[in-house]
Amino acid sequence: MKKTKVYISAALLALGMSACTKLDEKPYSVITADNFYHNREEVLAAVLRPFTHANAWAAPTGQTGYWRLQELSADQLAWPQKGRHGYDGGNWIRLHNHTWIANDDNAWNPWRLMFWGMGFCNNSIADFTKLDFTKIGMTEADKVSIIAETKVLRAWHYLKLMDLYGNIPIVTEVGIPETPPTKPRKEVFAFIEKEIKDNVEQLKPLSADMVGRVTKAGAYAMLVELYLNAKEWSGTERWDDCITYCNKIIAGDGGSLSGSVPALEPDIFRAFANTNATSPEDLFQIAYDFRNGNFRFGWNGDFWHYRQRQVYNVDRDGNNGIVVIPTAYDAFKDNDLRKQNWMLIGPQKKDPALRTSEGDSLVLGTEEYNNKPLVFVKEIRRNSEGETGPGGMTRGEENSGARFAKYLPGKLDDPNYWGNDFVLYRLTEIYYNKAEALMRKAGGVATQEAVDLINTCKKRAFKPADWPKEAYTTSSLTMDELLAERGREFIFEGKRRTDLIRFNKFTTATWWDHQPSADKYKLFPIPFRQMSINPNLVQNDGY
Repeated sequence: MKKTKVYISAALLALGMSACTKLDEKPYSVITADNFYHNREEVLAAVLRPFTHANAWAAPTGQTGYWRLQELSADQLAWPQKGRHGYDGGNWIRLHNHTWIANDDNAWNPWRLMFWGMGFCNNSIADFTKLDFTKIGMTEADKVSIIAETKVLRAWHYLKLMDLYGNIPIVTEVGIPETPPTKPRKEVFAFIEKEIKDNVEQLKPLSADMVGRVTKAGAYAMLVELYLNAKEWSGTERWDDCITYCNKIIAGDGGSLSGSVPALEPDIFRAFANTNATSPEDLFQIAYDFRNGNFRFGWNGDFWHYRQRQVYNVDRDGNNGIVVIPTAYDAFKDNDLRKQNWMLIGPQKKDPALRTSEGDSLVLGTEEYNNKPLVFVKEIRRNSEGETGPGGMTRGEENSGARFAKYLPGKLDDPNYWGNDFVLYRLTEIYYNKAEALMRKAGGVATQEAVDLINTCKKRAFKPADWPKEAYTTSSLTMDELLAERGREFIFEGKRRTDLIRFNKFTTATWWDHQPSADKYKLFPIPFRQMSINPNLVQNDGY
């Protein structure tokens, strides 16, 4: 399936699939289930609608969803106030300090967005169940596979909701029940596990035709995540189950975007490039295609400076928001290629095509450094006023903090311009997860297999001459070092909060401008707005 068709179909559905409430009317301007499904493309539009919606909450594309809560509450990224910009009602400060409350937008928006996406899944499942696929040129096998795909996608929504909120309602039909009760986290875990396992073998394997869709590889990766966090989420360790599904992915049982089995990219940067729709490392992603579908992974809004388009020769700037905190930047060695390439620091220079003269090479600031060279620094403090020391969340300037450069769009004339897919699961994570499960089974001690798994991935981040000194051994790969290495490898990928919780660091550790917090902050509160309209919801402890 061409990515072009994905976006055309999704756009058609977005124009309006709703139910008619006045049954004696004949609809002329409303698309309903009865008059929408005429062919394969219209079915795929309904399959893909939750994916286009996931752009709003799973990726850093400008809304407060799962990604922001995962990263801005953890120990690597922050959105500090920078002079007159970025205070935003204190939302990002409360996330950083773990002082959010039940009526915060930080609690409400992810809940709203994720349950909204889950509702798209429920709506499509109901439509597909009633639809005679043979009348629109499809088969019963197609029907079984597509319903299975949508159910697994729904389970993925529930997995992320359970991660953030713990005890949540389970709803499998639109509007039924009207006020669903809260279910214990352990019961939600069991529901997710059953939904995935009941449907995974009906899914298609991952292939180039299935980019951006739920496949066996993606479903297996969801089970890996579920079992890796099973002790926290269900109360029972499931390390062997985690390893089992890691092995299925590694062996190619779930398929691959390129070749018969997934494979690590020799070039550590290619899994995030604007050609990553064919990367053999990527297992499940939100698909974007700006050239053909006018749909881009718009990370620039959250991360880029107001004039950062000049650096890359592109058509967008940013809101100068999220940066790397100093302690996270310092966690990378200087010879680590990830530090050199995934983060932007130092003087910012214009792309050569935008320079008007030999002396016109530097990007200039707009605030504290107005018409002065823009130089990104690791510190978040008032350097222009002579401040020294660690700084703080309210002490930033326009150039404070190293910047995101893990995904790069290419220049305006690039044929794949801004075609980067946002990676949700990749093979490197499966290697790390298997290694962690092996170590936990061994009482926190690294086995040689665990060391080999991590080293196979990590060696790509160093030049051959540097690697012998950087390779782990069974004595140097401790649990604390594994957590630090996970942070370096998966920075910006929306996983850090969950990792810190699993390593018992999220509420107990200290990092830049953050002190340990109460245990209740392992969960976000059920939003006050939702509690006020549904008396059957039970608030999480401590809120």
